[in-house]
Amino acid sequence: MKIYTKTGDNGTTGLYGGTRVPKYHLRVETYGTVDELNSHIGLIRDQEISKKIKIDLLKIQNDLFTLGSMLATPEEKEILKNGEKRLNIVTIDKDSIELLEQSIDLMNLDLPAMTHFTLPGGHSTVSYCHIARCVCRRTERLAVQLAETSSIESTIIMYLNRLSDYLFTLARKLTYDLNVEEIQWIPSKNK
Repeated sequence: MKIYTKTGDNGTTGLYGGTRVPKYHLRVETYGTVDELNSHIGLIRDQEISKKIKIDLLKIQNDLFTLGSMLATPEEKEILKNGEKRLNIVTIDKDSIELLEQSIDLMNLDLPAMTHFTLPGGHSTVSYCHIARCVCRRTERLAVQLAETSSIESTIIMYLNRLSDYLFTLARKLTYDLNVEEIQWIPSKNK
């Protein structure tokens, strides 16, 4: 398989099912941002962290590829007139969301209650989690915007919302695992 096809030289790209759209199309921007998020999660997985977290992150990366393929498939190519699915792609389901929730709950067992917002940082691995969380929120905003004009599976937005929570909790857990100070944001009054 050649890496270059030359079909995008005119500024368009093909969605799953063959529809061609401009490369700036909101659907392309959304699944492209999923890809960016996946790369950031790969960076976290490359750090010195527990094997359990690495396994969880690998599962998330696979889920994000699935989510990207869902976003790359426009509804008109997915559903036939009789309501049957034309393209047999794997989808994100509520089980994937529940796995994120279980991981969040498990990590929270070791963490003190939050009383303030926390400032990102303290260790590069923690910062990578916060960057991924921000990219995840941007992806979620794009998916919500796309859902206003196109039909997308509701589990996409649910998954991204939960993944952001997971990444925030992971940042806190790694802060404690790495024995780094968690700096609270305490607003100061203007003088």
